[in-house]
Amino acid sequence: MKTIQSSIFETVYRQSIEEPEKFWGKTAEEVHWYKRWERVLNGSRPPFYRWFAGGILNSCYNALDLHVENGRGDQVALIYDSPVTTTIKKFSYRELRDTVARCAGGLKKIGIGKGDRVVIYMPMIPEAVIAMLACARIGAIHSVVFGGFASKELASRINDAQPKAIISASCGIEVDRIIEYKPLLDAAVEMSDNAPEHCVIVQRPEAAATLRPGRDIDWTEFMDAVPADCVPVGATDPLYILYTSGTTGVPKGVLRDNGGHMVAMKWSMKNIYGVAPGEVFWAASDVGWVVGHSYIVYAPLALGCTTILYEGKSVGTPDPGAFWRVISDHGVSVLFTAPTAFRAIRREDPAGKYIGRYDLSSLRMLFLAGERCDPDTLAWAQERLGIPVIDHWWQTETGWAIGGNVAGLELLPIKPGSCTRAVPGYDVRVINDEGEELPAGETGNIVIRLPLPPGCLTGLWQNDRDYVSTYLAEFPGYYVTGDAGYIDEDGYLWIMGRTDDIINTAGHRLSTGAMEEVLASHPDVAECAVCGVSDPVKGEIPLGFIVLKAGTTKDHAEIIRDVIGMVREKIGPIASFKKAVIVRRLPKTRSGKILRRTMKKIADGEEYRVPATIDDPTTLDEIAQSLSAIGYPAK
Repeated sequence: MKTIQSSIFETVYRQSIEEPEKFWGKTAEEVHWYKRWERVLNGSRPPFYRWFAGGILNSCYNALDLHVENGRGDQVALIYDSPVTTTIKKFSYRELRDTVARCAGGLKKIGIGKGDRVVIYMPMIPEAVIAMLACARIGAIHSVVFGGFASKELASRINDAQPKAIISASCGIEVDRIIEYKPLLDAAVEMSDNAPEHCVIVQRPEAAATLRPGRDIDWTEFMDAVPADCVPVGATDPLYILYTSGTTGVPKGVLRDNGGHMVAMKWSMKNIYGVAPGEVFWAASDVGWVVGHSYIVYAPLALGCTTILYEGKSVGTPDPGAFWRVISDHGVSVLFTAPTAFRAIRREDPAGKYIGRYDLSSLRMLFLAGERCDPDTLAWAQERLGIPVIDHWWQTETGWAIGGNVAGLELLPIKPGSCTRAVPGYDVRVINDEGEELPAGETGNIVIRLPLPPGCLTGLWQNDRDYVSTYLAEFPGYYVTGDAGYIDEDGYLWIMGRTDDIINTAGHRLSTGAMEEVLASHPDVAECAVCGVSDPVKGEIPLGFIVLKAGTTKDHAEIIRDVIGMVREKIGPIASFKKAVIVRRLPKTRSGKILRRTMKKIADGEEYRVPATIDDPTTLDEIAQSLSAIGYPAK
């Protein structure tokens, strides 16, 4: 396979694959350890690999105390920017450490100790970050549940994690509405089989919660505690559980350790994102998702950066200038967000006129992840901002990028679309359904040869069986990503979508992602999605969903004819792309992922469950009406 030669990147990548213990052992020297590890990699019980076995550290100490002791105490660690409450609050490293220490003391006061679980069910407020770090400080295991999840979803996580305490708030705020959390929390506790001993509630002025005597504790009272010191924990001890949806409807508790996670976080900030200590980094996500865990909380603080906690609807925001205002106000150096956010901005402001209203001179790079990035969105952002726009690819399970452009190490040529290089530490292969490695250019299953690098999941919470069956059993020796794609002749990895987004049309395996790229290139298309729907003759055929740019005046029927013709021209008649529908918006999760499977079920007339993570359930009704107008479900 031909590769683009890069002395720095290629050398580092090759060492990480050929000599992983030497590579990660050297990298780990940048982390503070109370006791060095006995083995860099313990592979005595495959496929359950462990990094830095015998090492002792504390994640909170590395994120806060270390910087205060090394002279960064007065530097801003956390900026809370909340347009929904017109609040901006800044915490220095010293202030954040002292607040976290009191919160950790509050946890100890109610009986929480090393290994105990604490569920954090919070909006995007500083107390969420404080609670996470306080758990890490005393060796408790936190499990953050996205604020506003339905009671049933919260109850399922309570049942699995069996927390001794829940930390929550009276309400969350979403642009123009208040979501009261306490009734949801109370209902979830009632549903669960493992009721926690205590619920700590942050009372917000927008909606006060009624506290239950004997169980509920007001945050102010809880924080009146003796500050707690950091508790040394094993590198292989759990740091957190983060639940992600399972195919059976039972949530999977992705388990992250302390040692490997801290090593990976610190390395990735410097080498992937090219950020230096003291710079401002903004991950426009939520602490309830893996991006929030990794790149709002742990990684920026581990490196000594300033991180932004933004409370507001940044994805699909009605204000196309919201991103630019935050960047300008706080001097953001690097932004990390989802492609769907930029598609929304582009839809509302295709000419980019809002960009010129703000000083964006501090912004050096933009990183996109969370969904496939279509080439047009990447090109639009790059043209309007005049900076490198880098797509990168990873998963809740990995905790940090599998593929990307390792800009801090060496910025490689950028190819448009969901195209990356495998990041050092990840031995990425593309194989067919028989487990045979495919040549350059052929689409197949993207897998990672074991062991996974530090920072990736070490298993599922108390569920080794499902960990193996879900990720490792299909192709022994490999972690199955569930994504499909190919590696081109230059060694770049192209992500085409989930493996279940590869459709079989009359015996031909076709990528819906490739079709989406064609649709997105139409000048009037702001967003799109392609699903495979049932067909009595061909098995499956593709169906396109299109959202138009604001101000588009072209006839809708003509646009549909255009995109059908474009797919026929660029992919060929074999794609059988003959149907598309224009919709007002696409159904998405709160983190911005498009619900393609749900749309497919609607088109096929199947029963479907409204996901608890959906941004706005009414979108599904709109999709159903639009499909009905063009004859779906097919009679």
